[in-house]
Amino acid sequence: MTLPSQAAIVVIGGGIIGCSTAYHLARDHKADVVLLEQGKLTSGSTWHAAGLVGQLRSSASITRVLKYSVDLYKGLEAETGLATGWKMTGCLRLATNADRWTEYKRLATTARSFGMDMQLLSPAEVKAMWPLMETGDLVGASWLPTDGQASPSDITQSLAKGARMHGAKLYEDVRVTGFEMKDDRITAVKTNRGDIACDKVVNCAGQWARQVGAMAGINVPLQPVKHQYIITEKISGLATDAPTLRDPDRRTYFKEEVGGLVMGGYEPNPQAWTTGDVPNDWEFRLFEDDYDHFEQHMAQAIARVPALETVGVKQMINGPESFTPDGNFILGVAPECANMFVGAGFNAFGIASGGGAGWVLAQWVVDGEAPLDLWVVDIRRFSNLHRDRQWVCERTLEAYGKHYTIGFPHEEYASGRPRIVSPLYERLKQQRAVFGSKLGWERPNWFALEGVEPKDVNSMGRQNWFAAVGDEHRHVREHVGIFDQSSFAKYELSGPDAAKALDWICANDVGKPVGRVTYTQLLNTRGGIEADLTVSRLAEEKFYIVTGTGFRTHDASWISDHIGEGLDARLTDVTEDFGTLSLMGPRARDVLSAVTGSDVSNAGFPFGHVREIIIAGHTVRALRVTYVGELGWELHVPIAATGEVFDALMAAGGKHDIRPVGYRALESLRLEKGYRAWGSDITPNDTPLEAGLSWAVKLRKNTDFVGRRALENVGGGASLKKRFAGFTVDDPEIVLLGRETILRNGEPVGYLTSGGYGYTVGKNIGYGYVRNADGVSNDFLASGSYELVVAMQRTPAKLHLEPLYDPAMERVKA
Repeated sequence: MTLPSQAAIVVIGGGIIGCSTAYHLARDHKADVVLLEQGKLTSGSTWHAAGLVGQLRSSASITRVLKYSVDLYKGLEAETGLATGWKMTGCLRLATNADRWTEYKRLATTARSFGMDMQLLSPAEVKAMWPLMETGDLVGASWLPTDGQASPSDITQSLAKGARMHGAKLYEDVRVTGFEMKDDRITAVKTNRGDIACDKVVNCAGQWARQVGAMAGINVPLQPVKHQYIITEKISGLATDAPTLRDPDRRTYFKEEVGGLVMGGYEPNPQAWTTGDVPNDWEFRLFEDDYDHFEQHMAQAIARVPALETVGVKQMINGPESFTPDGNFILGVAPECANMFVGAGFNAFGIASGGGAGWVLAQWVVDGEAPLDLWVVDIRRFSNLHRDRQWVCERTLEAYGKHYTIGFPHEEYASGRPRIVSPLYERLKQQRAVFGSKLGWERPNWFALEGVEPKDVNSMGRQNWFAAVGDEHRHVREHVGIFDQSSFAKYELSGPDAAKALDWICANDVGKPVGRVTYTQLLNTRGGIEADLTVSRLAEEKFYIVTGTGFRTHDASWISDHIGEGLDARLTDVTEDFGTLSLMGPRARDVLSAVTGSDVSNAGFPFGHVREIIIAGHTVRALRVTYVGELGWELHVPIAATGEVFDALMAAGGKHDIRPVGYRALESLRLEKGYRAWGSDITPNDTPLEAGLSWAVKLRKNTDFVGRRALENVGGGASLKKRFAGFTVDDPEIVLLGRETILRNGEPVGYLTSGGYGYTVGKNIGYGYVRNADGVSNDFLASGSYELVVAMQRTPAKLHLEPLYDPAMERVKA
């Protein structure tokens, strides 16, 4: 066998993800593709996967990816002549308690929001579909008829054949040993059989993806975990088309296979494999059977399917699967290497995801940007924290253990905490702060009132912090609050061409005079919103950029990637150099003027400006901005001085009733003001025109920027097919979380992107996009009668196109 000396794209890994990516690159893009597999195709973890194919996730884009897999598997055999083992058996998810049943009612609503018909069944209906099941403890089940199962090896071989049919070259027994690099790009892939010069590399190496990435200096935070299941002998009375079964309250799953059952589960005490490198020769290999560890699943499974007690076990499979610290898979271009893309870490969803993941990853590789909003799986959601293998292992095991637990709203991870703390951590803890975690940072979510234990109590209804957060919310509206937002990601862009670079990258006009702050979005070539942030001009050649905590890697990578070639502009991450204190509320100026000699009057320090001021002897970057709809400043303080400046503000603010406030109050405050949250309300799928943010786009200025052409082609006004709108619901028992279906005159027209409670307006608030193929004019919006579907129940809703709360106009609209 002789390898080609060069290829446009080299795909590493011959499991289902690698073969699917090669197939789509060849079929859809006629790309020059070479796939390298160190052993045989499927020999890593694909061959021992259980093969369940479910489609519904909480992200519309990821659900679309999984639905694509199903559509592909249905037709693949006809194209390639190789069977895939695809059976559309449907899937039953069982509920044995009220919280799980509420979760399913919400899931069924989400499914319908995404165009899928998930039904809710009674125990009697479940028994009729699966007669061998014990149903005495059931509240009911959800039923998704288009889910199914497949043979992982057969699908992969079929995709491999399809890839070859479309011109891809696949090679087995070729091990990648390293890369030739020039700056931050790979120029060639080194193997044990020679080198291949290439333009792009796609790392689909499964549980080896971490060490393959490391050869190019990139981090792929994976942890292999031992996952066990059994295959039984034939079971009398089991239908060959029996639905796949998920029994999450008993942490088990079942699927029919050759007249018997495949049964496995997700235990709360999982077993990690290695935190070191996975052996290269781990080909078609398994661990020793571990019936002692598996016993917990057997006991639960027999209680559900009593026939298991007497049937023989043909085989136990105990193999490693790649899991990630948040339970979502990993796609996209690595921030450390401009031309390595990754598709790995599928958390036992590899077969369900394989077809769709290969489709979007191939598009990403060719275009250089994601074709959909894939933020929840984007490799740039990680940070340097995720280079710590022990931390990744602990968090991943927690995520594995939560695989089948009830998904309570606002639930936080517990492992590996506290990891990164601001200088105020101990002070805020003494103020009874209840912390959450974002990209490793401890951040105060809320402050417990006296007599209330400072901890979250999970619930499907109003949670134990609801009243305390309302108290904080009102305090900011009426007095003044101080938020510790030190975890904000912060960068400086400097150099003679910094302004020119930002003019191209930013949708808004950031070329304003020194001392101005600009809110702007960063757009992709489709006009979709890839980020939103503030840019402060500190000097002619120096800009200060502030964005959300979780977007640190993503936004830095996006900005760096889009600085024009040859421009003299350098991006520096200064996140840990500055603490951030947000002083917000009608008394904010009174507090600030008491601690600084600078003029902070409206005339002296207008909205949208940045000044350096002195507080407690320290130079502070003060930005006059707000995310809560009140008078306010973001104070960026040298990190070591954060505590002193906080103490000075608290002391001066005593007579103005200052108090620290958490992120949950921030969320309810921004909902009332109609501020959009990136990742939910505004995403790469949404343009500023659709999101009602055209005021922040420099379309009137004769200057080009990323996404401009797409926006000009879309046009505005009534020609838009979807538009962002707010909704209020009077019923105080309703809990809005996002993904609830929007009905207009009884017909579905969209779903909520975010939801919560507005304590000033005294109502539930939701935001979402109203869609209509013939255009969404003001008349169309105003003439409809609206309802929301919440946990499968319809409730009347009122539509709003203006903020619900506007302190400048001193009015509340609801």
